[in-house]
Amino acid sequence: MEKIAFFDAKPYDKESFDKINKKYEIIYYESRLRPESARLAEGCKAVCAFVNDVINAKVIDTLAELGVEVLLMRCAGFNNITLSAAKDKLKILRVPAYSPYAVAEHAMGMILALNRKIPRAYIRTRDFNFSLVGLTGFDLHGKTAGIIGTGKIGQAFIEICKGFGMEILAYDPYPADIEGVQYVEVDELFKRSDIISLHCPLTRETRYIIDENAINLMKKTALIVNTSRGQLIDSEALLSALNDKRIGGAALDVYEEESGIFFEDNSDKIVTDEVLSMLVNRPNVLITSHQAFLTEEALRGIAEVTLQNFDDYLSGKELKNEVKAQ
Repeated sequence: MEKIAFFDAKPYDKESFDKINKKYEIIYYESRLRPESARLAEGCKAVCAFVNDVINAKVIDTLAELGVEVLLMRCAGFNNITLSAAKDKLKILRVPAYSPYAVAEHAMGMILALNRKIPRAYIRTRDFNFSLVGLTGFDLHGKTAGIIGTGKIGQAFIEICKGFGMEILAYDPYPADIEGVQYVEVDELFKRSDIISLHCPLTRETRYIIDENAINLMKKTALIVNTSRGQLIDSEALLSALNDKRIGGAALDVYEEESGIFFEDNSDKIVTDEVLSMLVNRPNVLITSHQAFLTEEALRGIAEVTLQNFDDYLSGKELKNEVKAQ
């Protein structure tokens, strides 16, 4: 029975993979994959990793030295991997899609909560404060949603926006044929949109796609929503704009420096990230803990595709979800 070293394992990971797994011995480790923990994979043919694991040249060399042949990413993103170091050493397989509805629905949920001040209202009513002062939002109907990235998640989000009666603008280097969607240049999208939602991968071109210049093009009432990758937004530029009231608000399920903070209970620790601390304290910012993917359907899909990727590798089949090392 082949062994898989599973890093950064959470209870919901173990539950979803154990339901699907019938063939392999999965060894679960709570620690993240990084240079100090890579040797835990000794005796395993595959390693299963996640978005905040550190998969640099040192980790890759250690895994290859131990005889690991496959890196199974149980996520779509792979920006945390030094691909050049993996060439001719490890096969890298990912989960390009699981439940696009999970992420798209969470994005809309965050917009509704931020716009209609639902978290603030919930906290008030727990103290029997039923005042409506400061809880005014705006109708989504008739407003303009700007979607950056129109892959499966972006398209699912577009359909949700249509259901609210919103006008849809989109930006993507590879436009799709979507009824009722107007593709525009990204600067025009920034200028015209009331809601800006990010659904694109993190690449050299998209890193800080929302920066000081982009924010300066936006409406002062615009809401930014990010359920994709933290480094799509320059957090310091966003904080500055919030402080200067140059932007309406932000809903963030991801953060550019989230490694070591997100997915963990830090309630009894002092978080020294000052930008994150200030964002958390802004009344027009809503932050969730990289949980947009977290539905039963998505977890099942992730487990199924991850294990199927390993099946395909072992049986010599075409690796349709392979990430090619540069």
